[in-house]
Amino acid sequence: MKYQPVIGLEIHVELKTKSKMFCSCQNDSLEKHPNVNICPICLAHPGTLPVINKEAVRKVIKAGLALNCTISKLAKFDRKSYFYPDIPKGYQISQYDMPFCEKGFLKVGDRKIEITRIHLEEDTGRLVHLRGENYSLVDFNRAGVPLMELVTEPQINSAVEAREFAQKLQLIVRYINISDANMEAGQMRVEANISLSKTDSDTKNPKLGTKVEIKNLNSFKVVEKAIDYEIKRQAEVLDNGKEVVQETRGWNELKENTFSQRKKEKAHDYRYFPEPDLPPLSFTDEQIATIKKELPELPEARKERFIKEYRLDEKTAYFFVQNKGLGDYFEKVISELSTDTSGADIKKLTNIATNYILTDLQGMLKGANLMKKDFLITPENFAELIILVGTKKILSNVAKTVLLEMFQTGADPSHVIDEKGLSEMKDEDEILGIIKEILLKNEKAVSDFKEGKQNALQFLLGQVMAKTKGRVNPNEARKMIEKEINS
Repeated sequence: MKYQPVIGLEIHVELKTKSKMFCSCQNDSLEKHPNVNICPICLAHPGTLPVINKEAVRKVIKAGLALNCTISKLAKFDRKSYFYPDIPKGYQISQYDMPFCEKGFLKVGDRKIEITRIHLEEDTGRLVHLRGENYSLVDFNRAGVPLMELVTEPQINSAVEAREFAQKLQLIVRYINISDANMEAGQMRVEANISLSKTDSDTKNPKLGTKVEIKNLNSFKVVEKAIDYEIKRQAEVLDNGKEVVQETRGWNELKENTFSQRKKEKAHDYRYFPEPDLPPLSFTDEQIATIKKELPELPEARKERFIKEYRLDEKTAYFFVQNKGLGDYFEKVISELSTDTSGADIKKLTNIATNYILTDLQGMLKGANLMKKDFLITPENFAELIILVGTKKILSNVAKTVLLEMFQTGADPSHVIDEKGLSEMKDEDEILGIIKEILLKNEKAVSDFKEGKQNALQFLLGQVMAKTKGRVNPNEARKMIEKEINS
């Protein structure tokens, strides 16, 4: 490549608090009815004063600690002045030179992507553009919602790396429970600053090209597509001997391209100055330590523990980390298995449980939430099923039938097996009688097998398994069929 992409991200995350950032209005980003969660403060009526949401501040500090940041002992809010129809004040309360968190990092692959800062601000309202009309409507439900902004250093070198950074950040945010970070609902929004430097420049201090910002990317797929497109667009501009214009661009989902929105503002254009209606905030070491104690086990640490403690491969461990509900359920099942007194090998039981969760159970869920009340299989019952399989009390094909019944009714496996008569058939005379009956009814398949057609044997085995509801060992049944035909 002639050019090296240099990418920095600005990621906004709506915080999960009961009330908005500076007033007592309900913070509900999923509210469908416009302008119901509003008051004189978030509508900026004259004479109103903001009050800081303590929980929002704690959540931003928690994010900073999870992302290896230095927490500022002294921080303040600032006014960021710009006019837009969905900003009722004509300015936004944000942070400029004294944010809550600075100088962190997040590992992506083998690289540490440095985080410049994490600060707290209020969200804007929402414009609704009606198709075919020459006016727009404003919904202020979102105005004043606490918004965390994370800014990276320009150290990301590809669209894939940018997407992975955003995905890892979303996972951490969800683990520490500061936001649902649902991108489709607008709870997490990514903005990318992209420039190109020539690859023959000094690799330690490359001469950066002109920076272009792409605003409001609302899915990981779009993050990757938009950045890839912008890299190609800027390369074509430079190849044609022209200069890249510093500007803000949007993403057109239908055309899959970026388009110019406005020239990029600089910091002085916003006329930052300290917010006069809010005091500076100071923090002691004890306060910061108290918040740090609230941090749960983070995704990367959990993945390493799963690999070491449960002997999972890296791909499986990462799957359980990404799907936290399944990971929590898996651990509860393994905890139940560890108390098993059947004498079965715990490693063997763990492998069986892992396979059933990753395949059968996940397929039944189809994206449903494991923590919801309508999920009926308790970890105790799931563990009991795994023990029955591991000790060969039931066959794997029967176990799948039992698991489906458990999923639908919540019954324990022993009850399902007894009620449906699914215990393994051990009586060889009974099994042989069924085999003889099947062979008499399928003389052509018997003849085909004698002529060397192995598919005929598989057909006959299928008939036996169907007749016995899968209650016979298929390997033993196969041997008995061959013996009976050849006798």
